[in-house]
Amino acid sequence: MTRDLPDPGPAVADDHAFAAWLATSAGEVLLEVRGQGLEGRALKDAGDLAAHEHLMALLAEHRPDDAVLSEEGRDDKERLSSKRVWIIDPLDGTREFSEPPRDDWAVHVALWVDGDLAAGAVAQPALGQTFSTLEPLVVPPSTASRPRIAVSRTRPPAFVERLAEEIGAELVPMGSAGVKVLSVARDVTDAYVHAGGQYEWDSAAPVVVARAAGLHTSRADGAPLHYNQDDVLLPDLLVCRPELAGTISEFVRRYWAENPEG
Repeated sequence: MTRDLPDPGPAVADDHAFAAWLATSAGEVLLEVRGQGLEGRALKDAGDLAAHEHLMALLAEHRPDDAVLSEEGRDDKERLSSKRVWIIDPLDGTREFSEPPRDDWAVHVALWVDGDLAAGAVAQPALGQTFSTLEPLVVPPSTASRPRIAVSRTRPPAFVERLAEEIGAELVPMGSAGVKVLSVARDVTDAYVHAGGQYEWDSAAPVVVARAAGLHTSRADGAPLHYNQDDVLLPDLLVCRPELAGTISEFVRRYWAENPEG
């Protein structure tokens, strides 16, 4: 899809603002694609391609010296010697995107600098919202009488039902890893626990936005998260309110010790 690239204005000078602008503008592209009358696989493919090409063109124009790791791009490993790497998922929740009017899909844009995530944004275009490190979310007190855990609509980890039983939690299915993470920051849920296999682009942007909001982020067992690795697989993830981190990670460690096959 060929289009005139938007003008970022002053956003281009600041990585936080630039990330938010990238995610928002890619979301606008995806809404255009969603309105073209395509369905099923054709809609999924068109969305993936249009958002990827849009983000890559803007990064090439405004951050030409930075490396990029994209779900839809080829990983040439040059990023491993770069001090600045953009980790992007042009369309997270492709299935949900292809099922209008579902709104649980997102655009992920994160920046890794010298060993750790430094800035990022997650756009939820169907809601008209972008959450970013430019203006970190303020997590409200939980309004629930018991913990709520965001889980995949199609492949929740086997241990999550056991975890829910142990801590008296409610399971809340939804699409898109980014939407699940943001659901914690927005008091829709209290935790997101994933152990079904993800890649760096699935969680980098949501994690840096969650960290800026003061949420706990780690591997499911409490171990640190590392990005811009040679192997981009990140098998598991925990994002939650800080007061739940110890309880959940301790359960995961115990469960994995008792069930080494998962």
